[in-house]
Amino acid sequence: MATGHYELTKSSNGQYHFNLKASNGEIILASEMYASKASAENGIASVQTNSPHEAQFEVKISSNNKPYFVLKAKNHQVIGTSQMYSSDSAAKSGIQSVIKNGPTTDVRDLSA
Repeated sequence: MATGHYELTKSSNGQYHFNLKASNGEIILASEMYASKASAENGIASVQTNSPHEAQFEVKISSNNKPYFVLKAKNHQVIGTSQMYSSDSAAKSGIQSVIKNGPTTDVRDLSA
């Protein structure tokens, strides 16, 4: 069964960022920017740890009335944000995809 993977990248400003992608290549969770690669790798580890737990997700409504969700660590810090969805049910499906794909250990380092 195909599973998702993480892509770790370095932005033009020298900071690091990762995306969790589903098996179809769609981005299902995006991180904040991190000052160091090690911090971004710790963020991935936190997603791997917290994503299997539905209680760690929070559905929110954007300023343009679109639902999205965040994944929070046990300390309530946001460790990842979803895209905007067309409906609450679509956002909930996105959460299920992160629950399924988040624990993957497939990390593709594209930061070099």
